[in-house]
Amino acid sequence: MPKKIVIGITGSIAAFKAIQLISDLTKTDYELEVIMTKSACQFVTPLSIQSLTKKKVYVDVFDDDIGHITHIDIVKDASLFMVVPASANTIAKLANGIADNMLTASFLAATCPKLIAPAMNVNMYQNRATQRNINQLKKDGVLFVEPDTGLLACGVVGKGKLADFATIRLMMDYALSEHPLLGKKVLVSAGPTQESLDPVRFISNHSTGKMGYAIARAAFLLGAQVKIISGPVNITLPLVEIEHITTANEMYDALVNLAPFYDYIIMSAAVGDYRAEHIAENKIKKSDDTLTITFNKNRDILQALGENKKDNQVICGFAMETENLLENAKKKLINKNADMIVANSLTEQGAGFGTDTNIVTFITRDGHESLKKSSKEELGFKILMKLKEIEEEKCY
Repeated sequence: MPKKIVIGITGSIAAFKAIQLISDLTKTDYELEVIMTKSACQFVTPLSIQSLTKKKVYVDVFDDDIGHITHIDIVKDASLFMVVPASANTIAKLANGIADNMLTASFLAATCPKLIAPAMNVNMYQNRATQRNINQLKKDGVLFVEPDTGLLACGVVGKGKLADFATIRLMMDYALSEHPLLGKKVLVSAGPTQESLDPVRFISNHSTGKMGYAIARAAFLLGAQVKIISGPVNITLPLVEIEHITTANEMYDALVNLAPFYDYIIMSAAVGDYRAEHIAENKIKKSDDTLTITFNKNRDILQALGENKKDNQVICGFAMETENLLENAKKKLINKNADMIVANSLTEQGAGFGTDTNIVTFITRDGHESLKKSSKEELGFKILMKLKEIEEEKCY
């Protein structure tokens, strides 16, 4: 049965953006119910929303269907109540339990998780009264999507723009998720590293960072505090702290320094094994038919993390092989003092660099478990829940 999401739209100039959000959500499996304030109807019409949801949009608190008290019934089986966008006026009412329209009455009656995305003038948002109301709602357990900073409808540059849809959708997914990793801190490495040869060239690998960012996203949705140490990638992940690095030495320093403060460390980055002994000051000119460069070995990050592992800390490495996958992964598990190795082969269709799917085997001290091909998003959850299981076994 699809989850039901109730969406409230208030009288903000950003109300028109809610149409696109609703349009996107109608293409998913969610059941949508929409409530508007009378002020919101000055910016968008209920008819435009109804054409998307194929359902009645409620505005008046007395606009009940026969035999129903709508502001009660509409939220009875709701999985989430979102107010997007939320004006300062509506936030003030919600913080103080005022139920003078269909939206505020329904919000007060709802017992499901609640999410608010403010949008207003920067001075209105920063006003002490508004901030006091927001803090009160947060204390009451309401989730917020912070507004963006930019050019506002009033012509002023400041904080007050409705957050982008990617951020709203991520917080929506968070609100709809269970949080078994709440209170845990997860450190993830992702992407490739690059080692310069001269001012214009470098050596690297084909890693895109998709697997690492999928793990970090899953950890966030499961309730953990997450940080990514990321090589150069073309991926963004809102609401998650990201530290960007370039070289293997930079990744080594970042991870080793941060490791003592984290419960789970997941080394999914494809770290370069070697770097050039000397980086040319100027562009290496094409001359001879061959070019000889001496490379030095980089420090082993997983080895260092394993040697300094804290009690009850869980460390997960990755192994990508073209041959002898299980044998090499098991050696890595023991030699690096890791708790789990996620092994995958470049020779399998649908696995490896740049794909949206992966085929992996979990290698632990107790044996191995081969998984069927799945999306990297789904695999991120499976990895984290397996690490949680390992952590719980350590605590006994």
